Amino acid sequence: MSGKQYTIRAVPAAIDRALRRRAREETKSLNTVAVEALARGLDLEARPREHTDLDALIGSWQNDPAFDRATVSGHFYK
Repeated sequence: MSGKQYTIRAVPAAIDRALRRRAREETKSLNTVAVEALARGLDLEARPREHTDLDALIGSWQNDPAFDRATVSGHFYK
């Protein structure tokens, strides 16, 4: 391991809980999770950001005649 060593004091309880929870969920050390969080907060991404957009749906449209009929006739809005 290389890099600087820090001591951070007065960490709020909510941050401590969130870091420890994430470390447990991701089976990583508290140090690793804290460094990743600092990197994300400084836009220095230690790991790729998880996207929550709808890109996975591109090209997945399927025609549904029943839906088309319902929306044209107004039944969809009743």
